[in-house]
Amino acid sequence: MNTRKLVFFAGLILLLSSFSSPTYKIAKLKYSGGGDWYGNRTALPNLVRFCNQNIFTNFSADEATVEVGSAEIFDYPFVYLTGHGNVVFSDAEAANLRKYLAGGGFLHIDDNYGLDKFIRKEMKKVFPELSFVELPANHPLYQQHFKFPNGLPKIHEHDGKRAQGFALVWKGRVVCFYTYECDLGNGWEDYGTYPGDTQEKRTEALKMGANLIQYALTQ
Repeated sequence: MNTRKLVFFAGLILLLSSFSSPTYKIAKLKYSGGGDWYGNRTALPNLVRFCNQNIFTNFSADEATVEVGSAEIFDYPFVYLTGHGNVVFSDAEAANLRKYLAGGGFLHIDDNYGLDKFIRKEMKKVFPELSFVELPANHPLYQQHFKFPNGLPKIHEHDGKRAQGFALVWKGRVVCFYTYECDLGNGWEDYGTYPGDTQEKRTEALKMGANLIQYALTQ
């Protein structure tokens, strides 16, 4: 084999090895106010595993934790916020989160029940000029690798209300997706975490999560 072919194959091996190594992480957002930002402990690792296997992402298996006001937030293409209780962003944190989202970042807010009245107020600090709008069932987010013709699925029951997917749209781009009365993250957790939840619902939740990841990274 001549030198030119050796150089070609060496380069090819390096290229393939770079694809096989994890390149980025999903982060869970840590916030102030006393709410349980750390909820759904097994959700993101399971979602990462499902995405890597089914839509061929290249996430590291371990989730990260990042604070709202931290410069490290810019290291993550997708940030996840969950909880049941109070959420408080300082002015500096709200400004940092706005800069992250306006600059290409993506935030998924997942109401774990009880978050709604707090998060709507805090996101107004981030984008005072924007309001959450419900995405229709034919929105591209629901038509990615997995098809959801009826829109956001209902994963975990609380009040008997229908699941709704809301978005903040900044200059034509969805920068924040808010899952309400759905509890998507509960469906990502280890099977058996919530008695009564079925494997079918868990798979449905993971498929919706994969769609969200795919949409966030490619829109």
